[in-house]
Amino acid sequence: MSSGTSTPVIHAEGLSRWFGSIVAVNDITLDIRPGITGLLGPNGAGKSTLIRMIAGLARVSSGEVTVFGEPVRNNPPLSKRMGVMLEHETVYGFMTGRQFVKLMGELRQVSPLDQAVERAIGNVELREAADRKIRTYSRGMRQRIRLAGTLVHDPEVLLLDEPLNGADPKQRIRFQRLLKRFAAEGRTIVVSSHILEEVERIADTVLLLVNGKLAASGDFRAIRAALNERPYHVLVACDSPRTLAAAVVQLDSVEAVKMDPAGRIVILSRNVRDLQIELPKLAQRHSITLSRVVPLDDSLESVFGYLVDGGER
Repeated sequence: MSSGTSTPVIHAEGLSRWFGSIVAVNDITLDIRPGITGLLGPNGAGKSTLIRMIAGLARVSSGEVTVFGEPVRNNPPLSKRMGVMLEHETVYGFMTGRQFVKLMGELRQVSPLDQAVERAIGNVELREAADRKIRTYSRGMRQRIRLAGTLVHDPEVLLLDEPLNGADPKQRIRFQRLLKRFAAEGRTIVVSSHILEEVERIADTVLLLVNGKLAASGDFRAIRAALNERPYHVLVACDSPRTLAAAVVQLDSVEAVKMDPAGRIVILSRNVRDLQIELPKLAQRHSITLSRVVPLDDSLESVFGYLVDGGER
């Protein structure tokens, strides 16, 4: 994992982008350090526009963005240090996978080229299909060959917009492993995705975009802990749920208790730490065996949904 005290590689200050009266990105200030940063938000939140601005591929309406302390627009030496995989890009079906990656390397003036091409193809585990036409690839394979083209020049910064689209579960695990290895090498990786649980598995830091604004940033658990307007939901399974429900509702840390259709207790608490201390003691006092205690809100899915819905969930 990256250190929170490391020097930011990517810095944005008051970054905005609008198209006529439509504001795609609205006054975003952020720092991104080495490691894996998950960029999350609903469709239309501004994720792709933000990635394009960081990459220097989209004009900034106001504010500024730097990578390694340098402005990103019209900066070819800096662009060679970045690898960008956009969500919607053309992949030439008439080419083989190897030809496509080689073309990407030639455009980046990579040398020695053949060695770099083989390394990139190996990284995405497509050696056996490298000499097939891309038009014969599955959607997941096309994503992987695009990723190989992004990796061919061995970039220090990776900006990946929805890279997991079309990948099967096995490919997703490979991809996660690869990103973790790159992060361990000190690279800076930004992954845009709507697959929240996968970002939760790999990301050091989370950026949540809602309506073009940065709704929250940081470790997802810290973000959720800061949302004190709404209590945590904790699921409890035990051998005497009605007895426990009657007792637990008396605790200061508990706001409400209800039973779900399976006979389990769902506790609403604004102080889940106190609840975690008090609940086992209470169960012991009443000779109740707890079989499961799960904070339902302690996931990226819950954080994301809560922020997107504006606290209405």
